[in-house]
This record gives sequence, C-alpha cells and structure tokens, in this order.
Amino acid sequence: MAVVSWKEILLLSGLVVGCYWNSLSCGFVFDDVSAILDNKDLRPSTPIRNLFLNDFWGTPMAEVTGVVGRAELLSSIFLLAAFLAYTKSTGPDHSIVWPPIALTVVLVAAATLCKEQGITVVGVCCVYEIFVAQGFTLPMLVDTIWQVLQGKDGFPYAVLQTLLKLIVLVISTLLLVIIRVQVIQSQLPVFTRFDNPAAVSTTPTRQLTFNYLLPVNAWLLLNPSELCCDWTMGTIPLVESLVDLRNLATLVFYIFLGLLAYHSLRYRQSSAKTVIMALSLIVLPFIPASNLFFPVGFVVAERVLYVPSMGFCVLVAHGFKIISHKGQLKKISWLMIGVLLTTHTVKTFHRNWDWESEYTLFTSALKVNKNNAKLWNNVGHALENQNNYAKALRYFLQATRVQPDDIGAHMNVGRTYKNLNKSKEAEEAYLVAKSLMPQVIPGKKYATRVAPNHLNVYINLANLIRANDSRLEEADQLYRQAISMRPDFKQAYISRGELLLKMNKLTEARDAYLRALELDRTNADLWYNLAIVNIEMKDPSEALKNFNHALELNPRHKLALFNSALLMQESGEPKFWPEANRRFLTYVEEEPDDANGYFNLGMLAMDANENAAAERWMRKAIGLQAGFRSALFNLALLYSQSKREVDALPVLDELLHHHPEHIKGLILKGDILMNHKKDTRGAKACFERILRMDPTNVQGKHNLCVVYFEERDLPRAERCLEETLALAPNEEYVRRHLSIVRSKMAAMSAAGQPLSSANTEGATTEGVAASSKEEVLQSVKEGTEEAAAGGEEGRGVDAVGKEVGDEKNERKSSTESVRGVGVDQSKSLDNSQSDKRTKGKSTKDIKDIEKKRAAALKRLEEIERILSGD
Repeated sequence: MAVVSWKEILLLSGLVVGCYWNSLSCGFVFDDVSAILDNKDLRPSTPIRNLFLNDFWGTPMAEVTGVVGRAELLSSIFLLAAFLAYTKSTGPDHSIVWPPIALTVVLVAAATLCKEQGITVVGVCCVYEIFVAQGFTLPMLVDTIWQVLQGKDGFPYAVLQTLLKLIVLVISTLLLVIIRVQVIQSQLPVFTRFDNPAAVSTTPTRQLTFNYLLPVNAWLLLNPSELCCDWTMGTIPLVESLVDLRNLATLVFYIFLGLLAYHSLRYRQSSAKTVIMALSLIVLPFIPASNLFFPVGFVVAERVLYVPSMGFCVLVAHGFKIISHKGQLKKISWLMIGVLLTTHTVKTFHRNWDWESEYTLFTSALKVNKNNAKLWNNVGHALENQNNYAKALRYFLQATRVQPDDIGAHMNVGRTYKNLNKSKEAEEAYLVAKSLMPQVIPGKKYATRVAPNHLNVYINLANLIRANDSRLEEADQLYRQAISMRPDFKQAYISRGELLLKMNKLTEARDAYLRALELDRTNADLWYNLAIVNIEMKDPSEALKNFNHALELNPRHKLALFNSALLMQESGEPKFWPEANRRFLTYVEEEPDDANGYFNLGMLAMDANENAAAERWMRKAIGLQAGFRSALFNLALLYSQSKREVDALPVLDELLHHHPEHIKGLILKGDILMNHKKDTRGAKACFERILRMDPTNVQGKHNLCVVYFEERDLPRAERCLEETLALAPNEEYVRRHLSIVRSKMAAMSAAGQPLSSANTEGATTEGVAASSKEEVLQSVKEGTEEAAAGGEEGRGVDAVGKEVGDEKNERKSSTESVRGVGVDQSKSLDNSQSDKRTKGKSTKDIKDIEKKRAAALKRLEEIERILSGD
C-alpha cells in the first residue's frame, strides 16, 4: 500500500472541501425527504431492532420495496475499510493473521447493512489475495488447478493458506446473504415498468438494453458532463433490434474491457496488478446494480458509480503515471491532468447548486432529459409545494403527454385541478387515471401487480365526489373497491371511516378504524380518529382512552392534545382539570398562534375561579384573534362576576363592534348600564336593538319592561309585560311581574299619584318605586333559581346566566377547524406523499354535557345576584 504524506492528505482534504463547501447551503431534496425527514426509524422513540428489520427508507423489508438510496458513501467507507483490513491479513512469513480477517468480516457486514453492494468487497478481497498477494496470473492459476486435479502434485502450502482465508470470507458472505434473504422473506423486490421499462420487456429487447446500459454508465464515468437525478421511465429508449447502432457502443465496451482484463490477468508486473485491482473495483461493486442477474428499480443511477469511480480513478492515475514518465509527453500529460482536475472541480462546484432545492434539481434534470415523465411530475410537485398550482398544472399536463399511460401523472393533474377549485376537470383527470388501472373482467379471475400509490386514485376520486352529499354511496363504493384490490390498504380504511362518520354510520366507521388499527397499531392518527367516533357515539370515556393511546404514541399530537383536554374540561369533573390544563399548555407550545388554545385555558381558569389567570389567557386569545367572539364575551362576563363592571364595558363595546348582532353581549351590556351605571337610556337602547333583530326575544323584551319600570312608566311597563306574556304564556315569572306592576298601579291610583314619572317628585314616590323594583328583581331571582333547578319555566328569566352555557357551546364551535376526523389522502405523489387534512364535527353531544355542569349553574346564580343588585 502506498504511503501518503501529511501534505498530500491536506491537499486532498482542501480540494474536497473547496469542491463541496457550497453544498452546505442546500436543503433536503428528492430521496432525502423520504429517507430522512419522513423516516420513522430516525426518531428517538423507534426501537433499535427496527433498524435491522426495515430498509433504508424505514419500510419493513418484507413489503412491495425498492433497493435504491443514498447510503452509497457510507457503504463505500466500510467497503474500503474492509479491504484495507484484509490487506493486513498476511504476516511477514506469509502466515495468516486472523484479527484483520475477523475485522474484515465485521466491516463487510457493516458495509452490507448500509447498502447491499457492500458485500461485493469480498470479491475484491479474493482478487487481491489471488492475483496480488499470491502473485498468480490466470495461466498460472489454471495450471496449478489442473495439476492438482490430475493428482500430479499436492496443494502447495501457500495455496492452502489462500484457500483457508477465502473459505472463511466466502462462508461469512453466505451467512450474510442467508440473513438478508430471511429478512426479505425470500422475495426479490418488485418494480413497475415505469421504474425499469427493460425489466418487463421481452427477449431480445431486455438483454440488448441491459447490455447497452454498461457503456452508458462507462460514459458517465468518462464524461460526467450531463448528470441527471432520475434515469427511470423513458430516459433511455429501449434497444429493440440487433441493427440498432447503439449496439456498437456495447461491442466497443466489451472489447475494451476484455483487453484490459487480458493484460492484467496474463502478466505479473506491477502495472498488471494495478489494472486488475482497478477493474475489480469497477466491475464487482457494479454487478448488483447492473440488471444482468436480477432487475433493480432504476435504469441508470449515478450513485451506484461511487465505488466503481474509485477503480476508474485508479486507472486514470495509473495511465497518467505511465505517460508522465515518457520524456516527450511529460509536459502534455501534466497539462492534461491539470485541465481535467480544473474542469471536474468547476463542474462539481456548479452541480452542487442544482441540489439547492427540489425545483432547481428537477429543472436541471429536464435540461438533460425531456423524455422522463417523472421529472416533469417532480417539477410540478416542487411548484405545488410553493402553492403555484397554475404553473404546476402545466408540468403535470406535459408529463401526461410524455407518458400518456402514467397513472401518477393523471392523478397529479386531478389533484391540481382540485386545488384550483375546478372539480369537474379534477374528476375527469381522476377517471382517466382510474381507466388505466387493471379492470375487472366479468367471470374471470386473474392476478396483477399494482403500484401501491396508484391505488390512491380511488381514494382521491372518492374524496372529491363525497363533497356532494348525493354521491356518498358512490364514494363508499370506490373505497371498497380499493380495499378489495389490497385488503391491507390502511388509507382506504381511514378515509372510508371518515365517510361513514359523515353518513352517520357510526358502528361501521368504528369497525373501519379498528381494521386499520389491526394493520398499524402504532399510528397515532388512527387512535385519534377512533376517539372522534367514540365521541359521536356518546362514549366519552372510551374516547378519552383512545386519545390517550394517540398521545402515548405521539405525545405532541396536536389534535389529540386539544380535543382530549377539551373532553376533560367538558366532563365537569375537577379531578381532570389539572391534566386538561397541562395538555392545553402543551398544545399552545405546538401552536403558539392558535387563539383557541389560550381561550380554553382561560375557560379552565374560570372554572377553577382563578380570575387573574383567566383574564391573562383571554387577553392572549383576543390579541391573537381580533374580534374573537367567545373570548370577548367571557372576558366581559369574568369582569362582571368580579364586580369590575366598568372594565367589562369596553370589552363589550369591542365585542359589539365586531359582532353587532351578538344578543347575549347586548343583554349583559344593558344589565351593567342599568344596574351599575344607572344609565337607563343606554340599557334601553341595548334591549331595543335586540328586539329590532329578534322581536320574539323574550329575554330582551322582559328586560326592556324592567327598564320601563325603572323609568317609572308603569302603563308602558304593563303593556310591555302583557306583550311578553303573549310571547311566553307559560313563563310564570312574567305573569308574577305583571301582577306586581298592576298592583302598584292600583295603589298609586288610589293614592292619587301619577302612573308616569313625568310629574313625580318627592321622597315618597321614590321610595315606593324602589320598593317595587326590589319586588320585581326578587321575582327575577326566584325565576333564576327555578332555572337552576332544571325547570323549563325559568328559561325566560336566565338573561345572562344562560349565556354562559350557550357561549361555551359557541366556544366548541369555534374549534371545529381544529378538531377533525380522518386523513384526507387528497395528495398522492409519485413518491407517495400524502396531505393529511381534518374536518370539523358536530357538537350537539357537548351541549348535553354543558347543561349538567355544576360550575355553570353556580355562575348563573352569581350573575343573577349581580342583576338583582345584592
């Protein structure tokens, strides 16, 4: 092995850093999204054993899985380390040194775990042992084997040692292969014709194309001027005939490779040994990706040339060494190598910028190849992620023109039309994609392979048409069709469960989610969706259990945090409130800009009579969402309860500025103006405003009657109460109040006092009015107590107290955009990306809970105490 000086190490390191430093500013693109950002194996909660059961993407290796990835660099490091360790396995006296061999086996295993091609280092070690360490040429090796087979001579000691070392390596390799085969359950990966068209072609097209790919890869090593991140689909047209001129490239490649192999295997000089090692590094690591022995999931992949490029560089360096020692060519050789290094450095530096983002990566690929529909699709995806749907649509449509039978391209067109709110065009595109799927043949049963993400066409089409309530059954049929084609299609069960919930088929919805959980019990979203079904089925305890399951799997699951906390809060049991408060606090850490989280923290604080905290949280919610109706009203109510009526008025003014028809706010404002500010005119305006919006509002009408009584206009108060009684003939408190007013009118008439306050003076009249007011308000208080006891006849009295329960129901409605059920697979990309969306649900079950809450009843009594002036 050559000795490398520190100067050479620093020079090489500086050159590498100079070439690649600009790549540090690039983002995660292409395979990085699936292999890194979305890979569950990289999360701290994932068991270590999963790393040995799942592939590079975090997918179980027993599933329909690819073998591509970006682990070649790591595999290459272990591959080189294994080879270098093996070179130390021969002692000075040609004896076997076993520790390096043991280390080699470990490093081979590590290289193989990183990437399957790492196992080919065993072949490189074998070539090194036979042709370099032992110094055999091919004729010598053949002659030795022939002599042994004829029995003319025994095995030389050196040959026995070589065989022993190679047997250890081979057995170790076989064990690794057996383990690998067991992990994938003795099945080779399955790919579609879009991934590798030649793999499903007939003879001789398949053989001619696969052999032509060898000179294509060799040309990429020799002249890497046009690089492309994806060489699948129609990138390289099939070689369908023997007269295709591209077959000449294949022939030239094999001739050149054969000449190099002949030279290196026939002679013993140092040059031959260098060439044979270079060829072994080029050929052996490339064999698993060559398609010659088994199909792989790509046509060409530049990443699989990482290790072969090492051998190619050895050939280039060896050729330069030979030329540079020839006097007349020395200067020219140095000039050529300088130009070569400079151009490759500039090319590398420039190429790094192509990997800055997915948009720059795929647009650069289209400059090289315009016949790959996947590239057009991926540019469209990049634009779609920027919400540039109109421009993305142009790329998706071009993909359908390049590859008319590409199901994914038509699905992308449909999804983009949907995002542009063009439902008709979206449905047409989905129907085209659906028509390209394998069709049911009546009376015939057959098996076929379908790419898993293509099944999403049924999901997307169903998600689109179920927006029309008259087509719900049609959507359900599509979900069931997807399930029939793939019984383990988890997303179909999820989406169908959401649809069944919308159709109010709660039992079937629950069964759909339970079936999905049988397929994946580690999916927090599924447990969350099941909890939503439990709420609709009025089973809050089971809902809470399932919310907790979701949070065990994902403690930061935002929807589960919010809705489980809300469920605890609405239970009315104080023992749940601390945990509800903790979950709301965690939720606002995740969603610091969501006013709903702070509002509900404020409501919890109100329940616990922590007024300062309640005020702080309500103010925070209002600051984030101007005009937040529920927060404004409850903050005003909090001030009113805390005898801070003056502080409540500006809050109510803000509420009514944003929501001028907020009747409960008008009632509370009128109460404060009348009983605390003594502003009967302002109170009167509030109640009259209510009646202009709703002439049949009993609360507003009755409170206006109280204003007339306060103004000592008894005839008008009498008429008002009569009208109120006509609106609510069963309300006993209105009847009592009318009786009080009439009795007072009769007493004043007998005393010769005027029934209107226009000419009233003196303390006697004032005292009588005050006494009458006390009686009226005391009657109001009695009506409130009836309401608290659950009597229907008390409802008309509950002017502001009833507002609490209604406003909490409004609070629940305000969170409908947060709470949801199911995952909308409306986004099915070629790389199986999905867009998870949630839908709002009904809250009628929460209304039932609210009626029973003791805290609300206590608050109602407190408000009535304020109204009565105690």
